[in-house]
Amino acid sequence: MKHIVTDAKIVIDARIINSSTGRYVERLLYYLQKIDKSNEYIILIPTKDKEYWKPTNKNFKIKFCDIPNYSITEQTKFKTFLEKINADLVHFCMPQQPLLYKGKTVTTFHDLTLIKTYNDDKNWLIYHTKQLIGRWLFHKVAHKSTKIITPTEFTKQELVKFAKIPSDKIAITYEATDIKAENAKSMKLPFNKFLLYVGKQSKYKNVRRLGEAHQILLKKYPDLGLVLTNTKDKAVFMNESYFNNKKFTNIYFSGRVDDSELAWLYSKCACYVFPSLMEGFGLPGLEAMGLGAPVASSNATCLPEVYGEGAIYFNPNDTDNIANTIDKILSDEKLRKNLIKKGYEQFKKYSWQRCAEQTYEVYMEVLDGS
Repeated sequence: MKHIVTDAKIVIDARIINSSTGRYVERLLYYLQKIDKSNEYIILIPTKDKEYWKPTNKNFKIKFCDIPNYSITEQTKFKTFLEKINADLVHFCMPQQPLLYKGKTVTTFHDLTLIKTYNDDKNWLIYHTKQLIGRWLFHKVAHKSTKIITPTEFTKQELVKFAKIPSDKIAITYEATDIKAENAKSMKLPFNKFLLYVGKQSKYKNVRRLGEAHQILLKKYPDLGLVLTNTKDKAVFMNESYFNNKKFTNIYFSGRVDDSELAWLYSKCACYVFPSLMEGFGLPGLEAMGLGAPVASSNATCLPEVYGEGAIYFNPNDTDNIANTIDKILSDEKLRKNLIKKGYEQFKKYSWQRCAEQTYEVYMEVLDGS
């Protein structure tokens, strides 16, 4: 039986808490506070996010840290910052960390997209320089971490292959979603029937092929819309310009929506489509399943592992195949209802509490030295 440590000082690097990946950090902290009432936790967050997250458990305390990710000061000042805390364990919720820090560490690798993709919304030179540094950093971090967490078996095997580390060094903690239908708030859209995509729109997300597949479907479904939801950044503007230049119609860029509007979009869409070429987990498709949307997904990387029988799959490099797969859902009501049922069953397999419990077990293993 493993020894349960009860008097350790655990630091969680939550500098990314107010970001897209920050949902993982926020949910992890929420449930860890319910699980562990004895160890001391110090949560590192930027000063700008001091109102974003506050502890509810007396053994969880905030310490402000404004050292940027992937910076020179991360390798120097952050190392000193951590050494002064003198923690028994530091959990880095992303790979970026001071390489010369010598204490026990757990690192979460969400995916390897930084080192495997190129996003054309970024400056080519800066991105490729960052990518080269990222490859070196990821390799070093994989070796120096006491234990590693990944959200899927796919990401685990990718990291084993890339860094040439033993597979038993890596624990899998599947992520989850707890977005709720009862919080749904309706939105005004320019069409009643629509496909939905939620998330970033960088090149590897494959949104342009989704737009092209949608235009094929318009020949059969002239009133069908496509809603693309995300904060309007450079990648979004590039896609908007691309579709306008192609004279594509019935495509609506909603900008960022809140959770209540997102819940409504999921529950009302004719189909949620996830065309990505690479993912570490693929949370939006799971959110869609939990809110009653039938899901058509890329068959790339980890997505079949996460979605199982809760989605039907297409080749993300084949626009006709994307369109034909979506058409199956739109034209076959029996298939649609069956997919919604299977999707909800798949959604129920995942739990943020279980993710936190498994993470806590990793902490105990590292602290116990086993």
